[in-house]
Amino acid sequence: MKLHPVKVHPSKALLKREDQLAWKMAGVAVDKVAVEKPVQEMIINRIIDNASVAIAAINRRPVVSARGMALGHAKKAGGAQVFGVKSATTVSPEWAAWANGTAVRELDMHDTFLAADYSHPGDNIPPILAVAQAMGKSGRDLIRGLATGYELHIDLVRAICLHEHKVDHIAHLCPAAAAGIGTLLGLKQEVVFQSIQQALHTSVSFRQSRKGEISSWKAYAPAHAGKLAVEAVDRCMRGEGAPSPIYEGEDSVIAWVLAGRSNRKDVYGPVYYEVPLPEAGEPKRSILDSYTKEHSAEYQSQALIDLAFRMREQIKDMEAIEKIIIHTSHHTHYVIGTGANDPQKMDPKASRETLDHSIMYIFAVALQDGRWHHVDSYAPKRAGRADTVRLWHKIETREDAEWTRKYHSRDPNELSFGGRVEILFKDGSKLVDELGVANAHPNGAKPFGRADYIRKFQTITDGIISTRESNRFLEVVQDLAKLKAGELSALNVALPAGGLLDSKPGIF
Repeated sequence: MKLHPVKVHPSKALLKREDQLAWKMAGVAVDKVAVEKPVQEMIINRIIDNASVAIAAINRRPVVSARGMALGHAKKAGGAQVFGVKSATTVSPEWAAWANGTAVRELDMHDTFLAADYSHPGDNIPPILAVAQAMGKSGRDLIRGLATGYELHIDLVRAICLHEHKVDHIAHLCPAAAAGIGTLLGLKQEVVFQSIQQALHTSVSFRQSRKGEISSWKAYAPAHAGKLAVEAVDRCMRGEGAPSPIYEGEDSVIAWVLAGRSNRKDVYGPVYYEVPLPEAGEPKRSILDSYTKEHSAEYQSQALIDLAFRMREQIKDMEAIEKIIIHTSHHTHYVIGTGANDPQKMDPKASRETLDHSIMYIFAVALQDGRWHHVDSYAPKRAGRADTVRLWHKIETREDAEWTRKYHSRDPNELSFGGRVEILFKDGSKLVDELGVANAHPNGAKPFGRADYIRKFQTITDGIISTRESNRFLEVVQDLAKLKAGELSALNVALPAGGLLDSKPGIF
């Protein structure tokens, strides 16, 4: 990996495109380096993971609405499949990316990568797969495209913090997905370069979608980014260009939205990012640094859920608890903890989207139940239980400098996303325990492997799809590299006739 400094330049500097981040990213996309076997296997794992959470969410209202919109854009020739719908029905690929991206994101239960910023790199799969299906590509083509999408998405997240400027993390997703599509289609570097720039320009939005009264847009946001990526590539394939340089320009994203804002009096000064990218001929391996979720909740809660399970074994009476203090990282405290200052995070009538961003609620339920379920743990009746509300409101988070340091560590063996929990009892006694990474994390007690991804798929899709369809999908996806051009429709997972809910009517 090579670090590339990125900063704002005045227009009169005429920054060469070879020195622009988007051009360098495009260079990674067009590099025909082979995809290593462990990367191929992990890509298959993540396709299974995405399908599992998408089908588990298939009849939730945001997914139903997104599917209804997509089905309003039917396309027989050059179309892509929509999760849940029979494979013979196809829609325009950008709308398949929209519908499938929403389904994947709805339960907040697929893969994650945390560094300078947050990301769910599995959000690259729906748009890249949709284009692969529409363009009649092969399994190997798809693998190459996904390796690029994951690589560039994670590389951006390693270096550029969007959250500190209240920018939603889809601003890293959209350019990465556009680059992945470029790899998939074998496009020239110039076309990929313009696509990346268009993708970034159109996808900058703000984090209010993940704060306050969190709505279904939390699921729609990455799906929208995927849709925008498909559209950006389509335009650039037709010869259109983009605002340039999109990262480094005088009125660019960095200049006015990100780091440049903190240095406006000397905007061309030393403020810059260092983005790591693979060098020419270097394999794209970053997917191996990402990790999936065993529990349906914000990633920073994964280790704390596992810790709650462990601590509850030593508690005889939950009503004897006086207070619970979670010492954790800056991000956890300010995004899903009491540091967010969101009263909704303590509200029993809050939406599911808000509850899965409240570590206070999550820890209380995990401590009481000793299990986590993607539906039951968020049910209104469960959230409103009087004893749960009492316990929930006894919980607070505090930022701890050491946990923040470990959260940002570049040492993979030290990197941590958990915390230390103090449970104070009314009799003056105390129970203290800590956990750095979730059990399912690569460094955890029970790292997820292929069998775990398959079990997750079978468990949360049980009763939604037939056993025959489940077995068919799991068999074909594990032979992904053998799928020939035009056979990627086999990666769609369909429900039995009558199993899908219809959306309310709209415009389409």
